[in-house]
Amino acid sequence: MNKDSFEFVIYILHACSQKWNKLPSEVYKKLEDSLCIQDFLVPFYDILHTQGTQYVVADVEDYLHTRGYKI
Repeated sequence: MNKDSFEFVIYILHACSQKWNKLPSEVYKKLEDSLCIQDFLVPFYDILHTQGTQYVVADVEDYLHTRGYKI
């Protein structure tokens, strides 16, 4: 993970935290447990960082729901 993708992951983590009304540490745990960071956010950074925040948060929600994680 390079600096740009790291900053993006942190930004999205906080955006999810605000939308879901959860602590960033809780969101991080869920994203880490579901492999969302290493299998979705980082590999697709080049595409995702060009999208709006709400769009990416919705994609993260879809990713989690598809894998059976509740928000």
